[in-house]
Amino acid sequence: MKVLVTGGMGYIGSHTCVQMMAAGMEPVIFDNLSNAKAAVLDRIAAITGKAPIFVQGDIRDEALLTSVFEQHDIQAVIHFAGLKAVGESVQKPLEYFDNNVNGSLVLARVMKKAGVKTLVFSSSATVYGDPEIVPITEDSPTGATTNPYGCSKYMVERCLSDLFDADNDWSITLLRYFNPVGAHPSGTMGEDPQGIPNNLMPFIAQVAVGRREQLSVFGGDYDTPDGTGVRDYIHVMDLADGHIAALQAVGQTSGLHIFNLGTGKGSSVLAMVDAFATASQRPIPYQICPRRAGDIAACWADTQKAQQQLNWQAKRTIADMAQDTWRWQSANPHGY
Repeated sequence: MKVLVTGGMGYIGSHTCVQMMAAGMEPVIFDNLSNAKAAVLDRIAAITGKAPIFVQGDIRDEALLTSVFEQHDIQAVIHFAGLKAVGESVQKPLEYFDNNVNGSLVLARVMKKAGVKTLVFSSSATVYGDPEIVPITEDSPTGATTNPYGCSKYMVERCLSDLFDADNDWSITLLRYFNPVGAHPSGTMGEDPQGIPNNLMPFIAQVAVGRREQLSVFGGDYDTPDGTGVRDYIHVMDLADGHIAALQAVGQTSGLHIFNLGTGKGSSVLAMVDAFATASQRPIPYQICPRRAGDIAACWADTQKAQQQLNWQAKRTIADMAQDTWRWQSANPHGY
């Protein structure tokens, strides 16, 4: 099965490509390298024994995208491509809507023209906004997003939902991720953010490896057990397996399929700091700072639907997440 993977050189996309190849699928990676490194291709090849097809391009480039469908017998698309930093989205909302929403519309248009109607979309738990009740089920209200990044994901979901309503031949799967962390257990692939990390785990890792002095913990006065934000952290390898499970379980079935991908457990920022200190055997200095705009207190998933319909569930613990991240960061202190 040949699958177009937009954003396939990125953090989640690259790990998914490795797992796809292990499952006998053939990824065709399409990525503009705006938030990824070309060296990722060599790492995928080293792990799997084969380099996947790679086309450098932007999903807003309709002509180039069309040519990829013409040259390859694409049967399905996993769509990761997009900007993904909550804080940055507050500063650059127009860029986020252009990349994430407009880019997705171009992709859907090209897919329709090519007659490829199986799409797995990389969505986010941010579509739920600040939840009134946790754990969050797939039926929880969406749309009251707290930042432009989340809004862009919600807008794409609405566009794809309307597309399915107009043409029931599509199989559209919306995977709402919680908080991806961790790295490939080989230590050769992991998260390599450009500039200052926007996410917790790579920042902790860079503190541990000596690239940064201390961690800024945004908010120590939330209504949570230790005052810091609580999130559902999921290992990137579990998340990668979730995409393959979705393609295999519902990818051939027309419908609008919606699943949470998380562990079903919440962990605080300080719990993650402790797990990483244990894994790295190094102290992680941190400072409590004011809350960040757009952040919420607590958020974790109800994952029963994915367990029942995809036969998938997260297996790895926060200790695994910390150990694999440290293995990656300590072997690659400056990333790829």
